Amino acid sequence: MRKPFIAANWKMNKTVSETGEFLKEFIPVVKDVAAVEIVMAPPFTSLMTAAKSIKGTNIRLASQNVFYEEKGAFTGEISPAMLVDCGCTYVIVGHSERRQYFKETDEIINKKIRASKKNGLGVVFCVGESLEDRESGKTFDILNREIENGLKDTAADNIVVAYEPIWAIGTGRTAAPEQAQEAHAYIRDRISVLYGNKADEFRIIYGGSVTPENVDSLMACSDVDGALVGGASLKVESFTRIVKFKKG
Repeated sequence: MRKPFIAANWKMNKTVSETGEFLKEFIPVVKDVAAVEIVMAPPFTSLMTAAKSIKGTNIRLASQNVFYEEKGAFTGEISPAMLVDCGCTYVIVGHSERRQYFKETDEIINKKIRASKKNGLGVVFCVGESLEDRESGKTFDILNREIENGLKDTAADNIVVAYEPIWAIGTGRTAAPEQAQEAHAYIRDRISVLYGNKADEFRIIYGGSVTPENVDSLMACSDVDGALVGGASLKVESFTRIVKFKKG
């Protein structure tokens, strides 16, 4: 049985004080949630504050990004070891915004995944197609390429795959449950080619305008094991409802 995985990706939102205020309100209302793995990914500047706030709770900490070198002259970058030292359990790698705005390639993403795993970090590995790709029938081609290249030479353990159709991120458009299930089933099939029966253990989560209104129908899909939540994770009330989704 795959434990649902619900993660908040705050992106470039919330100051240190705002992070503390959010968690002060959020921690008590989810303290009894044991059946879901709850993960928070604040900005780099808030990692230490968040780590102190969630210590001893049922909430895990993630970074939104990482660099693949251990140390050196890489101005502005953060290494996997630094994230571990900050209290991170996971790191998000391959988000479409990193691919689009910062030109991260499949090769760079693969390096980040391998470096993160080497340092004991779990990886939330993002894949997904653009609207143009979907409309031209290339969805599966894109997913296959990103999965094969991103997971090249990596072990199967401690990886969560996040399917994030680019056309649904921050747009208010969400993949219909049928579309999400189709993509998730394809991803699990591709993972089975790489890792055999271990594919059944992989948690594949959905990201793309997840809200309290649509989370239940998405989580009802057999291959949807959780959600990577953007805008709706910025408010305690809405993210709490997502964490406490109702399945079936």
